[in-house]
Amino acid sequence: MKCVFVTVGTTSFDDLIACVSAPDSLQKIESLGYNRLILQIGRGTVVPEPFSTESFTLDVYRYKDSLKEDIGKADLVISHAGAGSCLEALEKGKPLVVVINEKLMNNHQLELAKQHCFRCCGYILSTLPGLLQSMDLSTPKCYPPGQPENFLHFG
Repeated sequence: MKCVFVTVGTTSFDDLIACVSAPDSLQKIESLGYNRLILQIGRGTVVPEPFSTESFTLDVYRYKDSLKEDIGKADLVISHAGAGSCLEALEKGKPLVVVINEKLMNNHQLELAKQHCFRCCGYILSTLPGLLQSMDLSTPKCYPPGQPENFLHFG
């Protein structure tokens, strides 16, 4: 079962959730060989109705204590540009599409996405459908895991 996991963290990013859960996006995702879409919607007001057919399942939830399990089973992660969400996906070696929430003031997300653009695809919501169609996920680059023990040597 091939799975796409979409996360907005603790924020609200209704435009992203509406985009990926729209009927044409669901058809595109399924046509790319994915048969499961998991949406983590945070505080959002857009709450797609979960469903399951013979060929496709849509699951929706607001929060979990940890996203590790969903990221672990995902074949593709689509995320807001929150540091925690991005780093978890990158450390697991998952193909990652970062979508910038352009409505946020003093947007730090663009800087974060640019820092990791060697491993992430896409930046703005309007390009997401075309990006999904054109992505080559066959040879993702690896992101080395963090080494927090190195912080002990500073100071």
